[in-house]
Amino acid sequence: MEISSKYVGAVCRPLDIEITTRQCMNYAAAIDDDNPRHLDDLRPEGIIAPPMLAVSLTWRISERWEEYWSESGFPTEVLARQIHYSESLEWMRPIRPGDRLHIEGTVEAIRPHRAGSLVIINYTASGPKGELVFVERIGGLLRGVPCVDDGRGEVPLLPGSAPPETLPLWKSTIALSKFAAHRYDGLADIHFPIHISPAFAQMVGLPGILFQGTGTLALAVREIVLREADNDPARLRGAGCRFTGMVFPGTSISMEVLERTPIAQGIACGFRVLDGQGKPVLSNGAVTVALS
Repeated sequence: MEISSKYVGAVCRPLDIEITTRQCMNYAAAIDDDNPRHLDDLRPEGIIAPPMLAVSLTWRISERWEEYWSESGFPTEVLARQIHYSESLEWMRPIRPGDRLHIEGTVEAIRPHRAGSLVIINYTASGPKGELVFVERIGGLLRGVPCVDDGRGEVPLLPGSAPPETLPLWKSTIALSKFAAHRYDGLADIHFPIHISPAFAQMVGLPGILFQGTGTLALAVREIVLREADNDPARLRGAGCRFTGMVFPGTSISMEVLERTPIAQGIACGFRVLDGQGKPVLSNGAVTVALS
């Protein structure tokens, strides 16, 4: 099994979706985010979605790959070797109930990797007038699937990994309930059996089900919005990381902000997430927040 960069530029069938209040509130509940901006629809300005709802919307395409990508010619069989390697998101404005979004997908890059090949999928969501709402770039590592050429396309840049001994500016310890993965599966509407089925986890050699990587990133984003953006998710501009370890329900994780760097009209927070043994599960993390 192998892959070629000739598939760079392939596009999927677009998805048109209307955002509901239920989706927004359910995603907030999935990550225990009690921010009234997501839950209190008595507010005169209404609610906005948790920014990471974006990953739930694009999952509707990714989980039905054959339906949305079959005409692109991309070899579906290689996806059996795929693991979620990285995530990078940009928000141009908040997502709101009633938004009608048009989501398009493109294979943005295919590059050789020492463990196989790295594929970057770009999902771009726009509003009725063509205005950008968010852009997501998903990095998928195809283990044991070599790229037969030098590769093409740009891979999103993430900050370098901080040395293990780096002291955080601040940290937050988050306890995950034993039902955390099931709740995220149902409320975020992102289903994959490794997150809810012990039998499936055992079949692939794991000691138990895993908490979702995007769920872990969403928890980190929640904490940074709370402390660095005055709990105003509308100020979030970007988030990204590499997934470098496993998180199990019923355990605790530590989210550590390692640096705070001024950028044009905002700040960039470098972060990592560690498991209960101090091993990194999210690395090369960065969240950007507007000043106001």
